[in-house]
Amino acid sequence: MNATPSSVDLPVPARALAIGAHPDDIEFGCGATLAKWARAGCEAHMLVLTDGSKGTWDAHADLEALVALRVEEQRAAASVLGAVEVHFLGETDGELTEDRLTRARICEVVRRTRPGVVFTHDPWKPYRLHPDHRHAGFVVIDALVAARDPHFFAEQAVPHHRPDALLLFEAEIVDHIERVDNTVDTKVDALLAHRSQWRSTHRIDDDPVHQTEAFRRRITDRAREFAAAATLDGLAEGFKQLTL
Repeated sequence: MNATPSSVDLPVPARALAIGAHPDDIEFGCGATLAKWARAGCEAHMLVLTDGSKGTWDAHADLEALVALRVEEQRAAASVLGAVEVHFLGETDGELTEDRLTRARICEVVRRTRPGVVFTHDPWKPYRLHPDHRHAGFVVIDALVAARDPHFFAEQAVPHHRPDALLLFEAEIVDHIERVDNTVDTKVDALLAHRSQWRSTHRIDDDPVHQTEAFRRRITDRAREFAAAATLDGLAEGFKQLTL
């Protein structure tokens, strides 16, 4: 990560909305912060933009069954974190775009959930390979600009809404830290609810007991690095903070 974080711990918002390109992206990016806020009374929502249908290395997989499984896994993970609801846009995995319809659909979710803080991918991260992560960041930011202005998508039967802050995860420049000493284990447990991703994303395959513990250590070590970058003890998640 670049830069030294300049702020630590936002006030817990009444509502938060975390938006990820795929099932499990939110958990990787901000799961511990979302769990921390949910424990403190925040109404936490999650919005998953694609159906996760490319999320297997099995060339002969039943993709319809995989999509249904990933919805179940995402809901289970949300329950672990304490989120009140998961919203699914259902775009095809790997084919997310920044078109007007997608922007409008995200805008409507923002207006209906009315979050104080929104989380999503940093679209400006250099050398980002996955198109869905890149497009997700840009289309969410475009949707937030629309959501705050009554003249964008005025046909939507819900008032405009301006969140107080946007926190970008996977950020190239981290300038905000959330301390998560008590919820990193919750983050890992939520990630482990995505059983279909153990072999690929989580690197848990032929030795589940030891590889699960190695996965937990990797997530914890990363959280320790975020805290250390802010000269803090303990564990943290790091973000680029933008004001809307």
